[in-house]
Amino acid sequence: MSDETFEPKIVAFLCNWCSYRASDLAGTARMPIAANVRALRVMCSGRVDPAFVLEALARGADGVIIAGCHPGECHYIEQNYKTLRRFLMLRHTMRHVGIDERRLRLVWASAAEGKPLADAFNDMTETVRGLGPLRWSSNWDEDERQARAVDSLPAEHAEAMEVLR
Repeated sequence: MSDETFEPKIVAFLCNWCSYRASDLAGTARMPIAANVRALRVMCSGRVDPAFVLEALARGADGVIIAGCHPGECHYIEQNYKTLRRFLMLRHTMRHVGIDERRLRLVWASAAEGKPLADAFNDMTETVRGLGPLRWSSNWDEDERQARAVDSLPAEHAEAMEVLR
């Protein structure tokens, strides 16, 4: 698939009480929503472990959205503040491993905000489409990584490392 026909894969972790219901509202109201977004319902955005986000990217997602209740309106008191802290940490981590931080987005949406959530999905899809495919999962191919490591060695060391091939 060429980058010109690239259709991004977006994983969206949606809180059960607000953003998942907003997504449902957008769907039942027939609002235009990009088909690129795959919604996963979680009880609270505070339950989205940073490992879930990294795993989604490693398994082929080109972008991730975390959506939850507005701060101060969480059904689990202050868990969306934990979500915000994790989001900031994840962006920092992504930046340092070479992943454009625009591939991760945090959205606050109440159950009545179907339109803003649909707009966020569509905007994220266009943003990631512009960034192109992530192809981060290819970094996990052990044989390819070893070959790149051997190829990057100075000639005198490369001969000794041929054993790895």
